[in-house]
Amino acid sequence: MPIIVTGAAGFIGHAVSHALLDRGEAVVGIDNLNDYYDVALKQDRLATLTARDGFSFHRIDIAEAEAVAEIVRTSGADRVIHLAAQAGVRYSLENPLAYGRSNLAGHLAVLEACRAADVAHLVYASSSSVYGDRPLAGQGFREDDPTVTPVSLYAATKRACELMSQSYTMFGFPQTGLRFFTVYGPWGRPDMAYFFFTQKMLAGDPIEVFGEGKLARDFTFIDDIVAGILGALDHPPARHGHRVLNIGNCQPETVLAMIGALESALGVKAKMVMKPKPPGDVTATYADVTQLAALTGYAPRVSIDEGMARFAHWFRDYYRIG
Repeated sequence: MPIIVTGAAGFIGHAVSHALLDRGEAVVGIDNLNDYYDVALKQDRLATLTARDGFSFHRIDIAEAEAVAEIVRTSGADRVIHLAAQAGVRYSLENPLAYGRSNLAGHLAVLEACRAADVAHLVYASSSSVYGDRPLAGQGFREDDPTVTPVSLYAATKRACELMSQSYTMFGFPQTGLRFFTVYGPWGRPDMAYFFFTQKMLAGDPIEVFGEGKLARDFTFIDDIVAGILGALDHPPARHGHRVLNIGNCQPETVLAMIGALESALGVKAKMVMKPKPPGDVTATYADVTQLAALTGYAPRVSIDEGMARFAHWFRDYYRIG
């Protein structure tokens, strides 16, 4: 049976779809190709998928509940990986209604479609943002840590999605939510710091570094994320079961360390302009992945130096630089 991947033209959805195709699965992709960032990049991601056997695609908005339900019903899919969402912490301060539609109405549309089709497993994207702003402690954030003080609307919508999924356990279909920790790598999102830092550094332009570069993130390479998603997909909870799992690198790095890895990968020294921490940004993220590791054997393998080197190679190749 095919697997539905929402957000298939997005960064993570594109990589997950390829991995599923690589192991012989049929994939039904859904995406609206919105203009939050460069649509050409999304189209190029999609082109690499439509060229492959076993992939089909529907261009719709995930909040169109009837259309989503029809695709799930007629495709015969028994599993859904729901990755479509409006991303970005800072953008949620500028365009909050987009988050209500994509993240809240979109998630509810997927839940209703899965309920009607009684799918075997729904895996959906949550975020490390649900933990709120907290200092970097001696251990990673755990799934049972408090999640009641979001500092951005984006975080609030992701926590709301978890709660909606929990309420849908009454309908039986198993669900797994994955709290992603700062995913990066080739084919990534241009709105993320490592991506636009690379653009500016190669152009010789200065970069604005918020929080004096001391903010820490659990940078997780895309290949490690994909391995974790597929592992979770293959280990559904029991009927009426819903769980939320961290998926990260377990190795937080400061933004300055990330810039250092980029400098080495690009062979360019960054011109940094220090700025204060903006509203909505958290001080640190740090994943405890004990639960995912116990369930699937998940073990992140790619260091930030190796990961940024792979990204830099892709970036130069994709944009034909050098």
